[in-house]
Amino acid sequence: MTMPGVFVTGTDTEIGKTVVARAIARTWVKQGFRVAGMKPVASGCRPTPAGLRSDDALALRSVCNVPAAYEVMNPYAFEPAIAPHIAARRSGTTVELGRIQDAFEELAARADRVVVEGVGGWLVPLGERLTVADLAVRLALPVVLVVGVRLGCLNHALLTCQSISARGCSLAGWIANHCDPECDAAAEIVASLRARLPARLCAELPWMEDRGDAAVVHIREPLTE
Repeated sequence: MTMPGVFVTGTDTEIGKTVVARAIARTWVKQGFRVAGMKPVASGCRPTPAGLRSDDALALRSVCNVPAAYEVMNPYAFEPAIAPHIAARRSGTTVELGRIQDAFEELAARADRVVVEGVGGWLVPLGERLTVADLAVRLALPVVLVVGVRLGCLNHALLTCQSISARGCSLAGWIANHCDPECDAAAEIVASLRARLPARLCAELPWMEDRGDAAVVHIREPLTE
């Protein structure tokens, strides 16, 4: 069965989702697929003459080879760098899954695969009763989990994985992001997660001051199949 794309989520915010999403998109482009990127909801966006713009969304779009209007790849953009449901409420906006799904289907109609990057972590609220998990379920894509390797991540990763399974989603793979240079026993933490998570470790991101270049990330099988 052809993988229609992936939904990239994480154990927290600022955990490396954009770097991973860009790496997956680049891998698929190199394999000859038509690839589109999508950041359905983004906060912390910059005002521009064309409207609010998310640096994460623009970074993802820059490595894809299916052109799309910005409003299609990022239907909901909010300026405050705060939780998206709070930003939405302050702007008088209601995040609607139907609008996001319509945008996703527009991209999917022109692409072989769509890389969708979530916002924050798996259960971050998007509205009064809506979460990122509800969005992933609606789009019905395999999930890639980015784990920030640091104190507490074992609990965060295992709970997130449990919730992904409980929502009926498939965990396609996970990424270990060494985001804390002072983390003690980082290798042992990764080994513990490999023994416990029901999916393959597809990449490890070493600690770097600047993670701007997604080319440094090599995504291993089976995610690239």
